[in-house]
This record gives sequence, C-alpha cells and structure tokens, in this order.
Amino acid sequence: MKTLIFNIILIAFFSSLIFPQNQKGEKVKDDILSVKVKDIDGKDVNLADYKNKVLLIVNVASFCGYTKQYAGLQDLYENYKDKGFEVLAFPCNQFGNQEPGTNEEIKNFCSSKYNVTFRLFDKIDVNGNNKSPLYALLTDNPVTGKGDIKWNFEKFVIGKNGKIIARFPSSVEPTSDKIVSLIESELKK
Repeated sequence: MKTLIFNIILIAFFSSLIFPQNQKGEKVKDDILSVKVKDIDGKDVNLADYKNKVLLIVNVASFCGYTKQYAGLQDLYENYKDKGFEVLAFPCNQFGNQEPGTNEEIKNFCSSKYNVTFRLFDKIDVNGNNKSPLYALLTDNPVTGKGDIKWNFEKFVIGKNGKIIARFPSSVEPTSDKIVSLIESELKK
C-alpha cells in the first residue's frame, strides 16, 4: 500500500512539472492555440486562427500613463502586419480604474485618438479569480514563469506555433529594440 501511495505521489509530482497548473489547479499548456476569446464586438475568436502568425498580446487601458503606447503598437502593427504579425489588445480595468468605458467607448477612443487598426478584444480580468483563460496561461507557464500582471501594457510575444516566447513589463516600449528584434527573429522562422 505504501508503494502505491508513493507511486501516486511521484506521478502527481512529475505531471505537475510537465503540465503546470494555474491558481485553480487546472492544467495549463505553454501555447495559446486552444484558447477562445471574444473580440471587442462580442464575436467568438479561436486563437488557433492565428497559427503561423507572430503575436504581441498586451493588456491595455485608455487612461493610463502608458496609454501613449497605443501609437507604438500601431506602428509595430503597420510595419510587420504584411509579414505575418498581429497585435492583440485586451482592455482591462483592474489597475487604478483606468479602463472604465464600455467596449464601444474603448473602440471609439482607440480609433479616434490613435488610429488603431489592430484587433481589440473584449474587456477582461488579467488577475484574480476571474482571470481570463488566456491570461491564466500567459502568467503561469514554463517560459515566463508564474506571476500576476503588474500594470497596464504588459506585453507577451507569441511564436508562430502559439508558444509563449517572452514577457515584457509595461515600461518596455512596443517599438523597443528588444521587442522589435525578437519579432523580426520569430518572423524569419
């Protein structure tokens, strides 16, 4: 009996190394292709549709000191969209109530103030008990480790295979050499 219990404990331990768990104890993968989200208009989007594209996923807010990064995100998108690159922006109101608007208000703000043409998604939670499944994966995986989103405009680079490549804090501009060189490298693969 002790041997059986020991073997069960070993299997559980090693499976937790292979298949990390989120805060709810659910198994997580290290790719995003199985995740489904809603766009800003409420339409279902399967992230598998982005297979073979390099992605920059970012949590955004309209009234943040980093909001001006929308301009850099748009520049990045325009420069690389024809090469297989996409920006996926997820509004979030969890940091200082800096995204209080409705999806329609957010869409209008982004369009009128920053001429955003990259894809905007439904407002979500990126931390806590109501964390979106996408952000559960982005913030708890073998590549970037485990850790909550600290503020608006944290960025994740995703490879063509849906694998998480890197995480960048809010202070790193979207057009920084770090991000641009990583995107260019991933686009060549």
